[in-house]
Amino acid sequence: MAATDALLAAGAVVTVVCPNPPAHLRDLAEHGRLSLHRRGFAASDLARAALVLAHTGDAATDAAIAAAARRRDVFCVVDRPRPPASPTGRVILVGGGPGDPGLLTVAGRDAIEGADVVVTDRLAPISALAELAPHAIVVDAAKFPGGRRMEQHDINAHLIRHALAGRTVVRLKGGDGFVFGRGGEEIDECVRAGITVDVIPGVSSAIAAPASAGIPVTHRGLTQGFTVVSGHVPPDHPDSAVNYAALARTNTTIVLMMAVANLDAIARALVDGGLSATTPAAVIADGSMSSQREVRATLGTIADAARRAKVGPPATTVIGAVAGFVAGRMARQRTAELHVG
Repeated sequence: MAATDALLAAGAVVTVVCPNPPAHLRDLAEHGRLSLHRRGFAASDLARAALVLAHTGDAATDAAIAAAARRRDVFCVVDRPRPPASPTGRVILVGGGPGDPGLLTVAGRDAIEGADVVVTDRLAPISALAELAPHAIVVDAAKFPGGRRMEQHDINAHLIRHALAGRTVVRLKGGDGFVFGRGGEEIDECVRAGITVDVIPGVSSAIAAPASAGIPVTHRGLTQGFTVVSGHVPPDHPDSAVNYAALARTNTTIVLMMAVANLDAIARALVDGGLSATTPAAVIADGSMSSQREVRATLGTIADAARRAKVGPPATTVIGAVAGFVAGRMARQRTAELHVG
């Protein structure tokens, strides 16, 4: 049905051949949106077709339709094989990207469309659920900084309970589930419970947010790498495992996630570790969203600049020469340097 709706939205003239069409297709036909033939496939159906979708649910029938289409030189898309039946359901860990629903992957959209249950984070592209999974059970597993939160053991319990009840469960996360998303913990718990788990990677905001601001995390002549660090605890906290003195000497771009509240302390630790206070720095809030904001300063001033701009989470901080990159200026700057030489 999703394919039919997409074709109609694109302005295609659609004909559906189906012995027992669902109510949605019958309704579209009654409103004149498509032509509906309540019968099985016939080769004559291909006479005026430009594109054929073989989605009967029967592999042999789909193969016969595809063969008939090839003989008439008509492009045919065959339904993908479905996973084997299981007495239990399954869990699909979907990385939802940095926030803009348009940056959700095709595989991620497909998974959501097939979900019985969606367990979602607050930074996931929740607005896509109304379109992609209007009938799914939605479990709000949001964690708000300093506020309401669902603990990880409760999230794991939801995933396992629904899967054991035979449901397809999508765990929808912002960014990529394996980049500070606790995806590893969730897959471990589900596998221990005997549940099949699939992983669909997402676009991490660690690179997407800087890119949305026109900041490349690597750039020829400026840096040959980048390091992504969680800044959810300050450097002197017992739970901090980051060696900021070593990080200051890596000569790579430093990308800080969840670091707004501790940016002052992290900046001081990097300066104490030998990184110049004049190193370019930037904070991108709501990366990829219509509400995106950017603050550019130096390592020594970025925390104050972000505070004055009232930047709050979610935000990504970039520290290094690339944070001073402005498209269109680099070539002129290099040309001027050559003339001086």
